Amino acid sequence: MSKWLVLYKKEWLEIIRSYKLIWVPLVFILLGAMQPVTTYFLPEILANAGNLPNGTVIKIPTPHASDVLAQTLQQFSTLGLLVVALSFMGTLSGERISGMASMILVKPVSYLSFISSKWAAMLSLALLSFTAGYGAAWYYTVSLFQSVNSQWVIRSFIIFAFWLVFVGTLTIWFSSLLRSAAAAAFSALAVAAVFALTASLLPNLFQWSPGNLPQLALAQLTGQSSKEIWPSLGITALLTAGLVIGAAWILRRRPASDAV
Repeated sequence: MSKWLVLYKKEWLEIIRSYKLIWVPLVFILLGAMQPVTTYFLPEILANAGNLPNGTVIKIPTPHASDVLAQTLQQFSTLGLLVVALSFMGTLSGERISGMASMILVKPVSYLSFISSKWAAMLSLALLSFTAGYGAAWYYTVSLFQSVNSQWVIRSFIIFAFWLVFVGTLTIWFSSLLRSAAAAAFSALAVAAVFALTASLLPNLFQWSPGNLPQLALAQLTGQSSKEIWPSLGITALLTAGLVIGAAWILRRRPASDAV
């Protein structure tokens, strides 16, 4: 366990040195705060945008607070996932190319410990950033619109966090498989898009798919309950664990110098 903690601290040191601890949470906070603020001031923004006849009156119905948070989650489903993928796309590929992975793995360190420490660092940063961003969205939504049931918000947070961590894990897995960091990020996002698309187009066949988690998170904001929540979370957790173990297996099979 002490060796694993050393590896975990090493990953956090890298996160701090690369300023990810600053810019990743900051981007999530901006995404979270921007949606309710923009929605609230949208009529004034349109009124001052120009190119409108004099005397034009713009009336936009005030959205429900839960709808504003749902729109924020949709922002996290696109830009948030992109930020996570870009943050960890070179987690393994960079160290394999530089030879750092070989230097660490020649020591009495297991491959699974090496991978899981990176995954735990990704988990910590992703959850920290998402908590800050969703917290900002919740705060501004309550301040500018109205309150939202706290249980609905917490349930939606937990469900979407599983999806965010799953995509981050996909990025680490592809980083263990591919030499290019950009290819790892693109592949992870493409697979996540396939999961989400198949769950949307074939809901009965893929009702327990991880790709169904964003929609389940959105449904929680309106108080809806679904029998698919726990099976979806369970399958996502199993797939996440499988990806971590698979990344360790790939790293064992392919030395750093043989990365493709």
